[in-house]
Amino acid sequence: MSKPHGIPNSQIEAVQTVPPYTLTDPRQVLKVSGKEPIGSSIFKAALNIIFFCEEQGSGRVAAGWIKESLGRALKDEPLLSGRLRRGEDGHGDLEIVSNDSGVRLFEATIPISLLDFLALEDVEMPESQLVFWKDIDEQTPQFSPLFYVQVTNFQCGGYSIGISCSLLFADILITDNFLEKWAKIHRDILPKNNEAKLPIFYIPNLKAPSANLNTLFPSAAREKLNQTIIFKNIISTEMVDLNENVGLFCLEEAEKKLGKGKTSSEFVLLVKESPNVIMVQNWKKSEIGKSRSENEVNLSSLNLKEYMGMNEVSFTEGSKPTTVSYWIDSGDGGVHAIAVPSYDKMGDSAQLSIIVIIPFLN
Repeated sequence: MSKPHGIPNSQIEAVQTVPPYTLTDPRQVLKVSGKEPIGSSIFKAALNIIFFCEEQGSGRVAAGWIKESLGRALKDEPLLSGRLRRGEDGHGDLEIVSNDSGVRLFEATIPISLLDFLALEDVEMPESQLVFWKDIDEQTPQFSPLFYVQVTNFQCGGYSIGISCSLLFADILITDNFLEKWAKIHRDILPKNNEAKLPIFYIPNLKAPSANLNTLFPSAAREKLNQTIIFKNIISTEMVDLNENVGLFCLEEAEKKLGKGKTSSEFVLLVKESPNVIMVQNWKKSEIGKSRSENEVNLSSLNLKEYMGMNEVSFTEGSKPTTVSYWIDSGDGGVHAIAVPSYDKMGDSAQLSIIVIIPFLN
């Protein structure tokens, strides 16, 4: 990892793989389709979340319990531990398959106290050291994890839990409340009544501290280079199809709210068309024509922190995180619009949110 603004580097000390607690059968498949060849940004775009935990106790102990709780949580969302591949013997559309290949769990240390880190004048810049991400390999995506967790120990106590996942999973983390469900499982398996009990996967008990693993596992996690605005519960006064016109309308509204001029002439639109299909399209504004008007669509806007609402998520009973940090990395610095509908038990769309990501620099 690079050394941002004089802040000491975080050091990776251990790497584990976390598969679902039980085998996934039958396997789930999420198709990722595009009317044109899918651009490279989809292989790089990631949603990043960091929970900062001040409570006393070792992050190494937390990581051990995370391996167990996350494995249990993945039973209900096995796609998170799957892989992206090309169907039809490598020549067809992309698809995510729940093949139980597993989530990557990193343990790291950073030679600075948690309070000093949070007191940095520009704390957002070095936060990329507290999450791990590696861009999906476009040629052989089947070998690239889609979900990472990094537990980082600070000096003098305290730790962070950094989560990075492919933007293709935005609906699972946001709409399906995966993190809240995982945190509850984690709290339930922790020892009760101050019982002194270590997790099975407590790395210091399994091997001596290793050499720096950063060179073996280089992270591609990037700093906060984008602004994000979310339009939640989009309501239409007429039947509005989930298409590029609505995406363009939200993009234009985001430009106004963020005080931007016209951004790039192109944008990427991701649409969860059904529980089993994601459509990825690269659009040129000039090819779309007129967007929807304010008379046709009513919008309620939020920033990413308000939309995610993870400040109440706790991995320890009675101890909320000190603060939670969020950002979306679009990978190639392009403009993205992500349609995130929620679906009821019948598979019908119930609500719609659109996440607009615009680079700080045009």
